[in-house]
Amino acid sequence: MKSLLFGLLLLLSIPGHAQKPEVQQTIQTFFEGFHAKDTLKIKSTCSDKLVLQSITESPKGNKFSEESPKEFYVSMATIPAEMQFEERILSYNIQIDGTMAHVWTPYEFYINGKLSHKGVNAFTLFKEVEGWKIVHLIDTRRK
Repeated sequence: MKSLLFGLLLLLSIPGHAQKPEVQQTIQTFFEGFHAKDTLKIKSTCSDKLVLQSITESPKGNKFSEESPKEFYVSMATIPAEMQFEERILSYNIQIDGTMAHVWTPYEFYINGKLSHKGVNAFTLFKEVEGWKIVHLIDTRRK
């Protein structure tokens, strides 16, 4: 009886595990577009109702800010060509429940090869007909 129950629980958990690579690929595609300053690629991974928020931590105090998707896409498109940046994702912690996923990604952010800041991204995704879409992104930033 215990082995039957264990087998049933194992089978029920497989769909969530099977979707983790799809969810991670959505985040990776987002960052491919981000690093290339390719707003079309970034948009392909995001919901039209995307919410973008940041928490900046500093000795002077913490600051919470929100940016509209339009502001974000314009800022990406206007980054000077000579500025190189890289957000290095250190790990992925993916949790899925049906059509919702949450991804926790600690990162380090480099500008022109120099560490600028680090923190964590928290992505919430929704599974639409065409695949997983980012609906919420909040990150922390600290020196």
